[in-house]
Amino acid sequence: MTSAIAPEQLLHHRSFRLFWLASVASTIALQMQIVAVGWQVYQLTHSPFDLGIVGLVQFIPSLFLVFVVGHVADRHDRRQVARFSILVEAIAAGLLAAGSLGGWLTKEAIFAIVFVIGAGRAFSKPTMSAMLPTLMQPSLLPRAVAGSASATQVAIIIGPAIGGFLYVAGPSTVYITSCVLFVLCSVLVSMIKVETPPARRENATLKSVFAGIAYIRSKPAIFGAISLDLFAVLLGGATALLPVYAHDILHTNSVGLGLLRSAPAVGALSVAIFLARNPLKGRIGRTMFIAVGIFGLATIAFGLSQTFVVSLLALVVLGASDMISVVVRSTFVQLETPDDMRGRVSAVNSVFIGTSNQLGEFESGLTAAWFGAVPAVLIGGIGTLVVVALWIRLFPQLFHVDRLVDNTGKK
Repeated sequence: MTSAIAPEQLLHHRSFRLFWLASVASTIALQMQIVAVGWQVYQLTHSPFDLGIVGLVQFIPSLFLVFVVGHVADRHDRRQVARFSILVEAIAAGLLAAGSLGGWLTKEAIFAIVFVIGAGRAFSKPTMSAMLPTLMQPSLLPRAVAGSASATQVAIIIGPAIGGFLYVAGPSTVYITSCVLFVLCSVLVSMIKVETPPARRENATLKSVFAGIAYIRSKPAIFGAISLDLFAVLLGGATALLPVYAHDILHTNSVGLGLLRSAPAVGALSVAIFLARNPLKGRIGRTMFIAVGIFGLATIAFGLSQTFVVSLLALVVLGASDMISVVVRSTFVQLETPDDMRGRVSAVNSVFIGTSNQLGEFESGLTAAWFGAVPAVLIGGIGTLVVVALWIRLFPQLFHVDRLVDNTGKK
């Protein structure tokens, strides 16, 4: 029984273990692709703006599919939705491999295939997120979210490093490996057993399709938590410029780029492991704001650094602070949302996350094209600090949230 599972024994729970392994496989595959696509595009064009376009074309499907995704996740078997959307990502990885081997992979072709990857991700990410609370009782969810986040961070550490090393043998090697991992992830997802009985699914209406937006707007603290991540990481995300820093400022190669990509996950994994065993007890709203502030300061430190080791350390701190915000926000949103709406709310949340990460990459590429890479990163870090100060005033309910409770009010 799920209720008998001790927090430290989450990985002994078969469904959670399969979920964890699936998350590792898909994230490793995605991170390997990110390194390969970024390096390949920059070698083709030497344009920071084109690196920003990569992020933009990944984000566009999430924006236009948000309401469809949420409703599909709430009306159909989430395992099957996730499984088939991950297979779409596998097919796209195969196309990148074929294009690299055949020599026809132009930057325009990469953009088109990355768009398909974004479409698959638009379905798989929020669906997997909505599935997690159905695997265990609400009291274990904070630890489960931290445990799931640790899976992601393990993969983010391993994936870029592997991608960087495999790229030496050619980008097709990276893409073939990614394709295999996506297929493995799809198989693992199909084996998951959802233990919480599904809630009654309402018929499709215009009102039900847009219910996720309406619910978030009715909860100021939830809206504040999601939008804080949106604007902070939109401004503070400098990861799109890592190929520029690696090549032009730190003067390293694809292996160095892989290590830079992995560095934030080193800090994030350390925090995720700690929070999985020691969940936050109080003042979680204040803690989240402090963490986002540290994220902004770490972004500024990275922007000013011209030394590889200092850059790595700044990215480690950046990842650690971001993980605190991720765990608090993800747990808070899931516990405040009824299961029959989790797909729609998770889809909207995923768009906000996608905006902050992928549209943030576009913003970084655009400002770097205008002002240069270093000023772009500094502008983003300072902007993050401004957002933190402004959001404390706009969402005092979020700042004063003390504890994480489930949607029935039970601690």
